[in-house]
Amino acid sequence: MAQLDSQTLLAAIALVVSGVGIIASTMTVAIVEGRAVLKALEGMVRQPEVANRLFTALIVGMALLETSAIYVILVLSILLGQFFGGE
Repeated sequence: MAQLDSQTLLAAIALVVSGVGIIASTMTVAIVEGRAVLKALEGMVRQPEVANRLFTALIVGMALLETSAIYVILVLSILLGQFFGGE
């Protein structure tokens, strides 16, 4: 088996970690957003008079969740850029 130099090994590890990180973050955000929508709809059905406030809180919460996913993708893209970007 061929020996890998340290730079190639670090690049391979960064690629695997980035892939796993992106998959984990997007799955987590999707699951949490689904649960948030479910709970908001249950609250709207139970108390229709507060539906507008629940909807507003839902939109703000989903925006924060999406922001965290975007930050993860941004950080991992920067990590990948360190290894696979231009010299």
